[in-house]
Amino acid sequence: MQRLKSKFDTFRHRTNVVIYGTNTASGRLFDLILLGVILLSVIIVMLETVKGFDTKYHYELIVLEWIITIFFTLEYLLRIISIKKPLKYIFSFYGIIDLIATLPMYFSLFIVGTSVLTVVRALRLLRLFKILKHPKFSSQSTHLKEALIASRGKILIFIYFMLISSILIGSIMYIVEGKEGGFTSIPISIYWTIVTLTTVGYGDISPITPLGQAIASIVMIMGYGIIAVPTGIVSAEFANNNRKKPTEERIDPCANCGTEGHEHNAKYCYHCGKDLK
Repeated sequence: MQRLKSKFDTFRHRTNVVIYGTNTASGRLFDLILLGVILLSVIIVMLETVKGFDTKYHYELIVLEWIITIFFTLEYLLRIISIKKPLKYIFSFYGIIDLIATLPMYFSLFIVGTSVLTVVRALRLLRLFKILKHPKFSSQSTHLKEALIASRGKILIFIYFMLISSILIGSIMYIVEGKEGGFTSIPISIYWTIVTLTTVGYGDISPITPLGQAIASIVMIMGYGIIAVPTGIVSAEFANNNRKKPTEERIDPCANCGTEGHEHNAKYCYHCGKDLK
């Protein structure tokens, strides 16, 4: 009994290193394989919606889907088995996504058509951030997050201003153009304003009166300026953060392996694990 427990503990440890060890060679290889399988699954779901392709290879696509589903199921169970606190993983963000990714094909046994929901597996591609857990990537992502947080107030005010402007312009266009021009209601006119301001321009509604066309021209020109505003706000905050933090990396490389790019307060090398002196 003790021997079996010892073997199980060894299995749990090795599995944990492979599945959760993002800084190990086996862990990175597993993550890369996992991302490849996720991409393959999403592509298969897309191909199933192409009538000619699905008609010709329907059986092969179903077989591949079940193979991938079994792979995800085993991976999900191994993730639970290999950690000391499985409930923490089960109810975590990634844990819930991993569970959702395995369910659609099983549901399809009872409810026809639910297999297409396997496209939610694309959410698992968020695990890419684990693979890119390099100090340089982490530092830049931190700067971007701080810039977005710092600029959120300005962006919210800008969105509020654009919402009010869209309501006012939409109401004016409803009065100017009326039902004859396709502006059958104020909500429809607001829809046209938003489409025009964002430079999408579907063309399903267009002004026909000279005054309406003049207003539309002004709105189109406003649209080009409006696109640049949020970008400028975030860019300015991003630049400010970079000035506040001129360096986030150690200049000296690891004495053992020569790896560079460590965070300024790092104590150990992220590549070989040796002390940084």
